[in-house]
Amino acid sequence: MKYMLLVYLDEQAMTDEEREHCYMESAQLTQDLNSTGQYLDASPLHPISTATSVRVRDGKRLVTDGPFAETREQLGGYYLIDARDLDDAIRIAEKVPPAKFGTVEIRPVMEIAGLPAD
Repeated sequence: MKYMLLVYLDEQAMTDEEREHCYMESAQLTQDLNSTGQYLDASPLHPISTATSVRVRDGKRLVTDGPFAETREQLGGYYLIDARDLDDAIRIAEKVPPAKFGTVEIRPVMEIAGLPAD
């Protein structure tokens, strides 16, 4: 089953050195997941200062700078994995390096008809 691991953390929680180390550890984790066939995709995101939010209300597009909601933690990146079950996804999530600084939310991915196939 596919799971999305959403990485939330305060963007100020790490120093630049800690962030670079975290990227290296994350790259190693993706290599490990790839070797077991569980890696599908992963990437950190640019800071929330680069975000743009789009809403459509009454047929009109509303575009604003920044994230939709003010929160203590921001979405910082994601992993898309293939895990046997939720317990397996939890075992992988606890290895995600930013989990030491923030939160990793695990969400099963819905498979719906009509989406492009690989």
